[in-house]
Amino acid sequence: MNPIFSVGIPSLWDELRHMPAGGVWWISADRNEDAISLLNQTIAAQDKHAQVAVVTMGEDPKKIVKLDQTRGPDKVRLFSMPNGEDGLYFLPRDIQCSIVPERYLVLLKCSINAWQNISIEKTRRWLEKINKWARDQNCTLLVISPGNNNDKQFSFLMSEYRSLFGLASLRHQADSHLYDIAFWCNEKGVSARQQLSLNHIDGEWHLAQQEKAVVQPRNDEKRILSNVAVLEGAPALSEHWTLFESNEGVFNEARNTQAATIIFSLTQNNQIEPMARQIHTLRRQRGSVLKIVVRENITSLRATDERLLLGCGANMVIPWNAPLSRCLTLIESIQGQQFNRHVPEDISTLLSMTQPMKLRGFQKWDTFCDAVGNMMNNTLLPADGKGVMVALRPVPGIRIEQALTLCRPNRVGDIMTIGDNRLVLFLSFCRVNDLDTALNHIFPLPTGDIFSNRMIWFEDNLIAAEIVQMRMLEPEQWGKPLLMSSDAKPVLNATHDGHSWRRVPEPLRLLNDAEERASS
Repeated sequence: MNPIFSVGIPSLWDELRHMPAGGVWWISADRNEDAISLLNQTIAAQDKHAQVAVVTMGEDPKKIVKLDQTRGPDKVRLFSMPNGEDGLYFLPRDIQCSIVPERYLVLLKCSINAWQNISIEKTRRWLEKINKWARDQNCTLLVISPGNNNDKQFSFLMSEYRSLFGLASLRHQADSHLYDIAFWCNEKGVSARQQLSLNHIDGEWHLAQQEKAVVQPRNDEKRILSNVAVLEGAPALSEHWTLFESNEGVFNEARNTQAATIIFSLTQNNQIEPMARQIHTLRRQRGSVLKIVVRENITSLRATDERLLLGCGANMVIPWNAPLSRCLTLIESIQGQQFNRHVPEDISTLLSMTQPMKLRGFQKWDTFCDAVGNMMNNTLLPADGKGVMVALRPVPGIRIEQALTLCRPNRVGDIMTIGDNRLVLFLSFCRVNDLDTALNHIFPLPTGDIFSNRMIWFEDNLIAAEIVQMRMLEPEQWGKPLLMSSDAKPVLNATHDGHSWRRVPEPLRLLNDAEERASS
C-alpha cells in the first residue's frame, strides 16, 4: 500500500491535508519564517517510520530543520542545492545519487523569490518533468516556496493542475494567517477555492476555532466592498456596504471573499496599471463569481485602458459622466452574473495590449505594412477594434511630400507612409466615428483643403486585404519625405575647450581714428 503523507497543520481535515505518493504539491508563503515553520511542522506530522528527505535551496539544512523529539520520523535525509536555476533541473538526478526516492516524502524548501527570474515557460516545463519523475519514482514532492510577490506566480500555477496535485498559499495577516487553497486532490477527492484562517501558536499551526465546523460556504453574494470615493460623499447605503479609504484596502479585503461585489475608484491615469494587476489577481485567484467594477470618478481612461481593465477580469467600467444614481443601477444590474471571459494567466500579455505597436510618425512603406499586418494578426486585441486606416490623395497643386509635412500625429501607435501619390494613415484604437476629430488634431489645416478624396478601412479583414494590395507596390513608387534644409548658421569665433564650444570675444571700436581726433 502506498504511503500517505500529511501537511503540517494537524487540525486541517484530510481532504485538504493528505498527499499520497506519486504526485507534486505546492505551497507558497509570503514570509520565509512561515515557510521554515511549515517545513518543520510537516516533518513532525509524518509517521515514525516514514521516509523523509529535505532539500534546501541556497541554505544549510542543518540550520533550518529542527526535529521534534516526540514526533516525526526517526531519520530525515538532508540535502542542499545551489540557489540557481540549474539546481532545479538537476534535482531528480542528484537525489537519486544518494537515495532511492520510492515511497519517500521529498520536501523542497526554495530560497526567497527563487522563481522570480525564471520564465513561465521554463517553470511549466520543469513542473511537467518533475511530475513525471514523482509518478515514475512513486514518491511525493512538496514544494514550499517563500516570496514577497507571489501573486503572479500563484495565478500561473492555478492553470497547472495537470502537473500539480495541490496548490495553496500561506499569507500573513495582522494577527493570524490566511491559508488559501486553490485546489487539492488526494484519495479523499478534490477540493477547491477554500480559504481558512490559521493561528501560529508556540511554533505550531492550528486551524482557527470558527473554521473547524464546515467547509467555507459562499454566503457573501450580498456584500459590496467599495472605495469611499465611489459614493461621492454619501454614507454606506445599507449594512451590506463596506467602505474603504483606498483601493488597496478594497483589494486586501476582496482576497477573502468568494462572490461579493468589488468596486474600485479611478481618479488618475497612473492608477490604471496597479489596478489592472489587482483585478487580474482577484479574477485568477477568487474565481468567476466575484463581481468587479471600476468607477471612473475623474476622466482618465482611454479606450485601450478600458480594454485592459476588462481584459484583466473587470465585469464593468462605469464612465466618469454617469451620475451616482446611474452608477448604482449599473452595479445592481450585474448581481447574479458570472464572469465567463478568458483571462490570460500572465498579465504581461494584457499589458502589451495598451501599446502593441510602439511606433509613431512616418514609416517606410514596407515597415508600415509589416506593423499594421502584425497588429491585425494579434489575437489578444479586440476584433474590428484595432484602429482605422485611411488613404488620402492631395488636391491638384500639392505634392504628396508637401502634404506629409502637415501630418503631425501625437499618439504612439499612429503611423503614416506615402506612396502611389497617397498618404496612408493608421490610427491605432481609433473608432471610425472619431476619425474626423482625430484628423483635425493631426493636421493644422482642414483636410478638405489639403486632400481631394479619401478611402477608409476599419474592419480587420478589410484592413488586412488592403495591406496585401499595398505590399504589391513596387519600391520605385514608394515615397520619401522632403529633405529638411538646415537654417542653423555656423558658430563664428568659437573654440572647443574639451567640454563645450565657447565664443571668443571680438573687440569692436565704436569710433574710427578720424572721428576720434575731430571730437577732441
